[in-house]
Amino acid sequence: MWGKRADMTVHEAEPFNAEPPAAVLAEGSVTGTDAFFVRNHGPVPRIEPEQWRLRVTGRVAEPLVLPLAQLRARFPVHEIVATLQCAGNRRAGLMRVRDIPGEAPWGAGATSTAVWTGVRLSDVLDAAGAARDAGHVAFEGTDVSPEATPPQRFGGSIALAAAHRDDVLLAWAMNGAPLPVVHGGPVRVVVPGQVGARSVKWIERITVQDPPSDNYFQARSYRLLPPEADPGEPGAGFALGPVAVNSDILVPDDGAEVPAGPLTVRGYAFAGGDRGVARVDVSTDDGRTWRQAELADPIGPWAWRLWRHRLDVRAGPVEITARAWDTAAGVQPESQAQLWNPKGYANNAWARVRVTATRVSAVDGPGRR
Repeated sequence: MWGKRADMTVHEAEPFNAEPPAAVLAEGSVTGTDAFFVRNHGPVPRIEPEQWRLRVTGRVAEPLVLPLAQLRARFPVHEIVATLQCAGNRRAGLMRVRDIPGEAPWGAGATSTAVWTGVRLSDVLDAAGAARDAGHVAFEGTDVSPEATPPQRFGGSIALAAAHRDDVLLAWAMNGAPLPVVHGGPVRVVVPGQVGARSVKWIERITVQDPPSDNYFQARSYRLLPPEADPGEPGAGFALGPVAVNSDILVPDDGAEVPAGPLTVRGYAFAGGDRGVARVDVSTDDGRTWRQAELADPIGPWAWRLWRHRLDVRAGPVEITARAWDTAAGVQPESQAQLWNPKGYANNAWARVRVTATRVSAVDGPGRR
């Protein structure tokens, strides 16, 4: 479906929402397009690239209407490697603390990394003469979501200062190929370091304005609420933006049976905003002692870091724990219970998997894994 791997976990068929097996993400720092997670709030719109137009309005000196060919020809092409992470990533862990009705139980796979190609949003804003004293830049896509009452197009906004960063793109290509329709083709916004909801797909309108967007997905959804709050209350909590430092264990799977002896644990770590990943720690005694994992070389300031660590595990049950630190000395909190919220957003508690190590039989031999 939609060009995705057959082993994707499909949380919903309509709207289509799916994530890859965790181990697939550990295969390389750039995620294959067929394995990149999909988060939608409405049916995937079908847009002919030749008919697509981008409208730039609001507090601008010269409103723009840009066909795709003109967008590509008028502005310099820019390429970045960036990780996108859904705000509901790892929600399944929060659901084990307390139920979250109506929300998909995302695991570790609502995070993926791709090479994005397009033009800088800042170049388009400059061409339109965007007011420098405006507060925000609002985005509106073509997709219509029934989650809002009445149904409305998906949208959101970012601060004008963030919009002028060189790495915020209007992207038409992903991993060197035209942007697939399920990922927002022909053109989407890519806002590195912020929750995936701000990277609006099927973008058709950009509005320069003073207040944040009043779109449902900014004013009512994708907000971090206290545990007792009503998720439908307008303006409750605060709008999600930069991604907090987070990591998860991709290999081995939770509940797996592994041979006793050497075991290589692999995972990812990611930090949004202006922060990078400084280190990842791994523990087998519930955090009483830690050892540093080996971090893969960075592939860009807006991309995750894959990591690995080799353990020696004795026969029996073993719990493996991981935590990441960012370059501002932020660290993942220990407990998911402390993070529970009514929408299940921003679970960045310590990553944990429980495995059973078994002795290698004489028939299998010591080299079997």
